[in-house]
Formats: sequence, C-alpha cells, structure tokens
Amino acid sequence: MSVKAYLLVQTEVGKAAEVARALSGVPGVVSADDVTGPYDVIVVAEAPDIDELGRLVVSQIQAVEGITRTLTCPVVKL
Repeated sequence: MSVKAYLLVQTEVGKAAEVARALSGVPGVVSADDVTGPYDVIVVAEAPDIDELGRLVVSQIQAVEGITRTLTCPVVKL
C-alpha cells in the first residue's frame, strides 16, 4: 500500500511555471500544476510509506530552486 499526498508549494515571484516543470520530473511526483491563490503549485506525490514520503519531500521536492515553502497534506482513508 502506498501513501499519497498533496503538497501546496509557494515559490519565488514569477517562478511557479518553472518550479512545476522541474517538479514534474521528480520520481514520486504524479503531477505538478501551477495554480492561482495563496499557493503557486499543487503537487500530487506518492511513496511506499510515510517515511519515504518525508524523504521525497525534504531531499527531492524542497531542493528544487525557487521553492520558498511547502505544506504536505497526506491523504487518509476514512
């Protein structure tokens, strides 16, 4: 069973499209779309477990140049 999460990403001004393109190439990222509103990019990511998801966010996603802040929202099955 894998873990899925939505990541809300804030970027430097004018960098949303560039960041979304870069994130699209990261293994584990299912989709990355630039959006309007308080966040600039919304990412759907999947990993085998919550620990791997954390490693993906910290070592791969947050390492993309232009990102200033992320908020990770793991999906739960209620």
